[in-house]
Amino acid sequence: MEEIESKKGKERWSLHGMTALVTGGTRGIGRAVVEELLSFGAAVHTCTLDEAELRSCVERWKGMGYLRVTGSVYDVSSREQREQLMKEVASLFSGKLNIPVNNAGTVIVKPTIEYSEEDTAHIWATNFESGYHLSQLSHPLLKESGRGSIVFTSSVAGIVAVPYGTPYAATKGAINQLAKNLACEWAKDNIRANCVAPWFTMTPLVAPIPRGCCAN
Repeated sequence: MEEIESKKGKERWSLHGMTALVTGGTRGIGRAVVEELLSFGAAVHTCTLDEAELRSCVERWKGMGYLRVTGSVYDVSSREQREQLMKEVASLFSGKLNIPVNNAGTVIVKPTIEYSEEDTAHIWATNFESGYHLSQLSHPLLKESGRGSIVFTSSVAGIVAVPYGTPYAATKGAINQLAKNLACEWAKDNIRANCVAPWFTMTPLVAPIPRGCCAN
């Protein structure tokens, strides 16, 4: 039944002719997003820090028949590398982008008083600054496409209080507000902005976190 419903959905919805960028797209939620976008016919570019992992994923996707997928190695916590990434995306997609998915993120779990300045700066740069800056850089490409839809991977931790990961939760709360502001400000340019806020999802990023730390 689920397979039938999935097939019906793909017959109804199509992203053929659309272009997408997914940051952190070789594992966890990002990888699932890449594969879903490809299955609906979008051309997808993804980036990650791990070159071997990226090569393996791209080869696998192309082996599945998804030929309009590309990837590159970038650290989205770096402003300079974000600028280089968007130059590459603009070149790949002829100056147009429909769907940027700001998915790359990180978490460090410690008591609040134990976070160092470097810990907090790294989490903030990866989880918030990357999505904020990439949205700025993608705006002209989104506007040129005529149909833009920005997606941010947020978290329930940015909506309700949790007993761990204070800097992480703060960045996700900031992302939620960023999406609201962009949705209002850029609606005139036919650009939407939305957050997806999952709860604790077992991915390689969170696998090292003790399971009991989520309990109240």
